Amino acid sequence: MKKVGNHNSITRKLFLGLASSVIFSLTSFAQEAAPAVTDAAAAPAAVTGGDAVKGKELFNANCAACHKLDAKGTGPALRGVAGKYDMPWLYKWIKNSSDLIKSGDPQAVKVYEENNKAVMSAFPQLSNADIDNIIAYTSEPKAEAPALAAGSTEAVPGTAASDSGISNNIILGALALVMIILVVMLFLVNQVLTKVAKANAIVITPKTPTTPIWKAFARNQFLVLVTSVFLLLAGAYFIYGYLMQIGVDQNYAPIQPIHYSHRIHAGDNEINCKYCHSAARVSKNGGIPSLNVCMNCHKNIAEVAESTATPEYSKAFYDEQIQKLYTAVGWDQTSQTYTGKTQPVKWVRIHNLPDFVYFNHSQHVTVAGIECQTCHGPVQEYEIQKQFAPLTMSWCIDCHRKTEVKMEGNEYYTKIHDELSKKYGVDKLTAAQMGGLECGKCHY
Repeated sequence: MKKVGNHNSITRKLFLGLASSVIFSLTSFAQEAAPAVTDAAAAPAAVTGGDAVKGKELFNANCAACHKLDAKGTGPALRGVAGKYDMPWLYKWIKNSSDLIKSGDPQAVKVYEENNKAVMSAFPQLSNADIDNIIAYTSEPKAEAPALAAGSTEAVPGTAASDSGISNNIILGALALVMIILVVMLFLVNQVLTKVAKANAIVITPKTPTTPIWKAFARNQFLVLVTSVFLLLAGAYFIYGYLMQIGVDQNYAPIQPIHYSHRIHAGDNEINCKYCHSAARVSKNGGIPSLNVCMNCHKNIAEVAESTATPEYSKAFYDEQIQKLYTAVGWDQTSQTYTGKTQPVKWVRIHNLPDFVYFNHSQHVTVAGIECQTCHGPVQEYEIQKQFAPLTMSWCIDCHRKTEVKMEGNEYYTKIHDELSKKYGVDKLTAAQMGGLECGKCHY
């Protein structure tokens, strides 16, 4: 009885070879059949008489805040705008659209209403030549895939083959049909070979079984030991990192019962932090401002300006928060008097140090002259206040090591500063050199 190799493996190799050949051939055919695409037909015609390069600079400086070339922004997309309107009309519209609308110009009124009655900024400083340059830039054709060189037989993949009339779907369908035929043929060949082997009493050599990789790994004691040590060390590292984050609430930004925007108050209106948080100058705690402090301004400010609104928060939303303040303090806006009916505001605390940590705001704000943003971040940019710093022990120690003690007009530290500066051989001491790393300074 004869023994031969496993013909199944030969069949498998034959199948892979044929499949690769067919895929390569049909893909090449599809690429050859597809024609090159030109963008001349789809692109808007360029307007002559303007410099597109200068127009791009003017567009970015004046128009890009509200307009995009190929997508709607605050205003409509501007590519090809010269093909929609006459140039004399565009001159008037760009220089002062409001006057054109007030004059009753039907085209101006239509554009105004189509864009939700959004008022376009006037640009009287732009000359007709500047506008020509901008229009030339907006009339440039949209960049497409790079065109092929003249005379090339290749084409952009994925386009229709117009010369032969064969689409990509037909090519893919033919490819799938060929693959099915190949599978059926190889299955039939396998059956024929099996019958021939049985008829000629040929024994097919079975595939030699191999040891599974997990068994081989388990039998190697050295690999098991190394892997165990690695897993223990990695586990300890991640567990330590997790435990070190307990109690660290950096970037914690809770939703408050009354939405208070530091961006509007400390940023746009430039209200000093210590006007509201006056306790920070003289006491340990920064303090929660009394609502009476809010009413110093909001007795006369019952609503915000239109320009205050953002895409996330509308004018109506901000006005609603002012009404919540009136409800809390019992303020009757109509009679301009307090009703006496108040409601407590349950503010959510953001910064919360452990009980065993002593931190004095007045020591840092008044004596040391530290800016509020050092610990609380750029609050003038925050719509919702958050915990900026981690407030960990290492963060505080690092700050004490880097921050120099301000001696200007501070006679309290004059004597000890002169003595310690000579001891350490420096001109200015850091908070750490002044005893800022002593345990008793921060811990009871």
